[in-house]
Amino acid sequence: MVCIAAFIILCLVGVFVAFLSIFRRDIGRKYWAVFKKAWGCVWKKVRLQKCETNFKDDVKNSLLSKVVLKHPKWVKPLGTAIEVGAVLIVFITIWSLVESVKALLAIWVFGTCNVSQPESCALGAEVCGIDAEEPSNPLEWTGRWFSEWGEIFVAIPDRLHSWQAEEYFVEPTVFASEYHEGAPFALDIVDPGCTVCLQSYRAQKASGFFDQYNTAIMFYPIELPDGGDKFANSSLIAQYFYAAALVDEAYAAKLIDRLFTETNDKGINYQVVFSGISHDEAEKLLQSWLKDFKVKDADLKKIIKLSSSDEVQGILSQVKDVVENRIHVKGIPTLIYDDKKHNGLYKDV
Repeated sequence: MVCIAAFIILCLVGVFVAFLSIFRRDIGRKYWAVFKKAWGCVWKKVRLQKCETNFKDDVKNSLLSKVVLKHPKWVKPLGTAIEVGAVLIVFITIWSLVESVKALLAIWVFGTCNVSQPESCALGAEVCGIDAEEPSNPLEWTGRWFSEWGEIFVAIPDRLHSWQAEEYFVEPTVFASEYHEGAPFALDIVDPGCTVCLQSYRAQKASGFFDQYNTAIMFYPIELPDGGDKFANSSLIAQYFYAAALVDEAYAAKLIDRLFTETNDKGINYQVVFSGISHDEAEKLLQSWLKDFKVKDADLKKIIKLSSSDEVQGILSQVKDVVENRIHVKGIPTLIYDDKKHNGLYKDV
């Protein structure tokens, strides 16, 4: 292990030695000689052959040469420490490589390097993550680690799949704008309380995306691991959204547009307003919106009744199944258009 650890360290040091050798060629020659020796040892290990013991001894002796003169009794314990350190260096290097491969695959497949906590990945797309419960012990952590690999491999075919947005529509289908005959379909999966979803919706609207594509809006309230809403009142808004769509899809389209683009009389965006009010206050606000949309009294009563009905709960269950099991979403917004699945914030390019 000492020679392998030495090779790893020499690889890292090589960058600095290459720079120094521009000015001191003798340093480069000495480094190259040691590097070739380390590589020869590693290559023998790969072929299951014995490493040259003299190289291992050279490394240990060079590290212990000063100690042996002043503190001879320290040589044996320090030698053992070097062996242990070498094992740790090799283990950490292998672990880092495995984790790097895992993170790269996760970014390619899901748009985030962290499968279980998508928002914690600085390299991924801007998303509101669908987080899994944190492991409470090492056994659960190990199981999570292997299950994440499984999720990645299961979802790899998604990258090679031709995505047709209309295949994932859930009835009733609500389009973001007026339906355009002959225009291609798109699907936006959003959470009413997700700030990134709001930004994405606004960017699509401003760029004319909704005029180019018949864009279906799918409300998916993200659940916390304990079962509650990640964003306050998201489930309630989704219930009213689908209840309104069952009566008239135009009502639902107006509801999402006001939620994401309009402000109250104090200039506060309505998404922010919903995050700071109670369930009852949120319900009254939604009902007042429907009145603003000129919903008839009979239809308003029907929407209120439907919002807590088994029918709407059934729609939300279908949405959950589509999002989690068919599209394998890890963070939203998730968009499907032009035969591809796009993770995170929409950016007009």
